[in-house]
Amino acid sequence: MTDEWIHYDALSLGEMIQKGDLDPIELLEETIHRIERVNPELNAVIHPLYDQARHAAERRKAELGEKGRAPGPFHGVPFLLKDLLAEFKGSPFHEGSLALKGYVSGLDSELVRRQKASGLVFVGKTNTPEFGALPTTEPLLHGPARNPWDTTRTPGGSSGGSAAAVAAGIVPMAHGNDGGGSIRIPASCCGLFGLKPTRGRNPLGPLFGDAMGGLACEHALTRTVRDSAALLDATSGPDLGDPYWAPPNLRPFLEAVTGEAPDLKIGLLSSLPEGWVLDTALNPECEEAVEDAGRLCESLGHVVEPVDPEELAYPLLYKKFGDMWCCALGRVMAFWEAELGKEITRDQVEPMTWIAYQAGLKKTGADYLGAVEAVQDFSRQVARWYDQGGYDMILSPTMPLPPTKLGAFQPSPQDPMRGFRMSNAYAAFTYVYNLTGQPAMSVPLFWTQKGIPIGVQFAASFGEEAKLYALASQLEQARPWKDRKPPCHCGLRP
Repeated sequence: MTDEWIHYDALSLGEMIQKGDLDPIELLEETIHRIERVNPELNAVIHPLYDQARHAAERRKAELGEKGRAPGPFHGVPFLLKDLLAEFKGSPFHEGSLALKGYVSGLDSELVRRQKASGLVFVGKTNTPEFGALPTTEPLLHGPARNPWDTTRTPGGSSGGSAAAVAAGIVPMAHGNDGGGSIRIPASCCGLFGLKPTRGRNPLGPLFGDAMGGLACEHALTRTVRDSAALLDATSGPDLGDPYWAPPNLRPFLEAVTGEAPDLKIGLLSSLPEGWVLDTALNPECEEAVEDAGRLCESLGHVVEPVDPEELAYPLLYKKFGDMWCCALGRVMAFWEAELGKEITRDQVEPMTWIAYQAGLKKTGADYLGAVEAVQDFSRQVARWYDQGGYDMILSPTMPLPPTKLGAFQPSPQDPMRGFRMSNAYAAFTYVYNLTGQPAMSVPLFWTQKGIPIGVQFAASFGEEAKLYALASQLEQARPWKDRKPPCHCGLRP
């Protein structure tokens, strides 16, 4: 027997709880049962928080009785936190690293505080690669997370545990963050909707102003577009002391989902511009997926034009991103050494982490600032391209290849750089929008002949999440994906 609530999204569950048609305590217990049913196969949830969740669900039920109306749209809805960046006081916090094993968060991040205010109940923490550095979720500390569509494959990364949990029906949405594609890549791998907001849309405080030099963004992976929009409404906006913030949205993002979508001019980018990546070819099924998405958009009344990739070329862009990433990883290591009060040694981190960390130590301040200047120059180039061509967004593959088998990133004595090359390939189309700060989303419109999802990516101008949500809602209605179940799913388990 499966529970009757498994097909509902988070907003629907919140509405049912508010009306008194659903008990948040019963919903939590069913969610715990879902974790116990499929997590042994998926390894998506690494830190169960059942006791804290039960206390929170009891408070949510009491609050509803006292106030007569839920203060937030997700009142009493179970939620999973990715074990990276966003901290939840009193819970384990490892960021996928042996160096942090045993660490417990002493505070709530501002994002977590806002998620609580929306009514969410945190039932566990999800698996992530060490420090979120890879687009696959295979940390040595916790072991690999597995893709519900094919458990021999990766669910992507770094929000792979969250993606696997949502795709398998454990929760309708889960926290994710994105420094080079870490929301959009798992969304593509697991057949979910995943939006990376505009830089500065969601807060990173109180510990950080713009983590990783502005590359990192916080949000979630969801089954429905409206859940993503409503959650962003609940969490977005500047925190006190933020160094900058995204342009204020003129109306709730949820209204963009429920309103009429504008006609759009979309540029279709089906090959990689020079400088974005090194030696990566586009898989035929990924090319088919983006061309299919272009035809679908045209059928909905939008103008779709092919993009000359040379118009977006930028020499050695991938190297500038790599310089920023290695320097950022060095800062991550220095932060944790100060927090833990000890030196992090080579035997406490994974080999690829150590190699990238050592590469970062060789960079100078001038190297880092030079990379930032190049990235800002590229961002202006892209902004001018949108403006001069009258484009609303770019459509591309989310990834140039389908999700690979687990272990594909593992280096060997014969190929010690294999993991870096695979990372380069996975993020070829996604990392550029972390550099520019633009909002971008992966939409699940295509499945391979073997039944593996392939997402397509849409990237809008800076601050234009509303356009993305409006289009995503159209696509969701034209080709619904919410009720597609992978072979490993709570609703298919006794």
